Amino acid sequence: RTMPHAALTHASSMATMAISMPSSSRGASLVAVDARRRREIASTSATTSRTAAHAQFSATHRTYARTRRVVTRALSKHEPNPAYDPSEIFGTTVTKTYTPTHLGELYGLEKHPSPFAKGGTLWDWGYGQHFIDNHESVGLNPLKIVEANDVVEDSAYVDERAVRAGAREVIYYNPKKVKAAIVTCGGLCPGLNNVIKQITITLEDYGVEEILGIKYGFRGFFEKQSELEAPMKLTSAVVDDISDIGGSILGSSRGGSDTSAIVNEIEKMEIDMLFIIGGNGSHAGALAIDKLCRERGLSTSVIGVPKTIDNDILLLDRTFGFQTAVDEAVKAIRSAKIEARSADNGIGLVRLMGRQSGFIAMHAALASGSTDVCLIPEIECHLDGEGGIIAHIERVLQKQSHCVVVCAEGAGQEQLGSLGETDASGNPILVNFAKYLQTRIKESVRGADVKYIDPTYMVRATPTNASDAVYCSILGQSAVHAAFAGLSAVTVGMVCGHYVYLPIEPVIADARTVDPNGRMFERLRFAIGQPTFSKN
Repeated sequence: RTMPHAALTHASSMATMAISMPSSSRGASLVAVDARRRREIASTSATTSRTAAHAQFSATHRTYARTRRVVTRALSKHEPNPAYDPSEIFGTTVTKTYTPTHLGELYGLEKHPSPFAKGGTLWDWGYGQHFIDNHESVGLNPLKIVEANDVVEDSAYVDERAVRAGAREVIYYNPKKVKAAIVTCGGLCPGLNNVIKQITITLEDYGVEEILGIKYGFRGFFEKQSELEAPMKLTSAVVDDISDIGGSILGSSRGGSDTSAIVNEIEKMEIDMLFIIGGNGSHAGALAIDKLCRERGLSTSVIGVPKTIDNDILLLDRTFGFQTAVDEAVKAIRSAKIEARSADNGIGLVRLMGRQSGFIAMHAALASGSTDVCLIPEIECHLDGEGGIIAHIERVLQKQSHCVVVCAEGAGQEQLGSLGETDASGNPILVNFAKYLQTRIKESVRGADVKYIDPTYMVRATPTNASDAVYCSILGQSAVHAAFAGLSAVTVGMVCGHYVYLPIEPVIADARTVDPNGRMFERLRFAIGQPTFSKN
């Protein structure tokens, strides 16, 4: 990636010039070329010489600018504007609970025209954007239940609305002075590299020159024990092909949320924008970081990108990586069926992710067409009696001589009791109910040949599918737009098919779970013939 992607439609002579330039001078060189100069560079030889000279000047100028900035620049301290009124910024249609913090207006930050706006530095390159007005909002509740005579029956319906995501025509940070940082927290998930890449190249498209990748989660802010663990300098060249691989090039870790130490380092490193990619726990950390930044009067914008393979974040249609996880889980279920069918009284038992929420197990079981039993944390998993799981497995074996059981990792915890321990992120350490179920099946079902499969780490480490890759790109772009729009303590996601900015606090109020009495789980039970398990 050596020039903005929208500029690739320009004449081949322009493309030749841009491709020959070093990536470090890409943004400054492109915007410096006016219409008169574009006519002058028709000659390839002239283009080469001019490009080399301009690149040398640009690199020298940037080195000087960065050196000067290190010496003189520090994060400014700000006092809140006593007249700050979010309803004037976002209008009255946005529900108060879902109204984000606008740092730009709270602190009276200097306004700038977007480089993508008409007359901006990138406008002549055909790189303009469709801008979103702050008063544009998206409904969070798409359905009303009505009778034929239009009498509303759903008395619980509330027209809650959130701020629409996207680029703004006015921005509150000067891109040339911005230092941004990206951090990935928690467990691995398909799509982390995709989001890192899109945040990086969108920042560069705005004109940001200093982008840091914090290593190994929140701990990377204050546990820099070696050069290997120091922040990574991110550029479009560095992230060019990282979306082709799984994991995170920045590494990740659980816990390490020492808020005071992190904010101390943010202030020391002069970070203007911090992008935190993580789940509920990481977003809780982001909210604490934002709160302390406000207490200290720092204008650092803290933006979350929701990452959880379990799809357990409230309000959002889905989180990135979830659909890829379902695809990979389906492969494991189909392999389990092959194993089960190839054995006498064969039982394929697949353990999938899902601590509190059974979305992966439910969707994969339905998509596979090979599942006979699906156990999720949201249902009671009674094992014994005619209404129990083991009796149902025996009936399935009598009918077709094999059985496939899908078990989410958080299922059946009520059968075994809690260990009372938590991991570094504060999540309860679960008892492996699937392993316990394997033992009970062998003890209770005569001649059962149980094939146990746990694809957890294979699923977590896989690259994204096409759908998640698209989703990650839009989330990354929208996160950068949010920061430049002056927002903070928000996360970005899709709600009812539209992209919105949501304040972090209501998003992390609880975990999103499968409704065991809802239509989706009902469809699954109907498809696989699964009864409601009971003690009798």
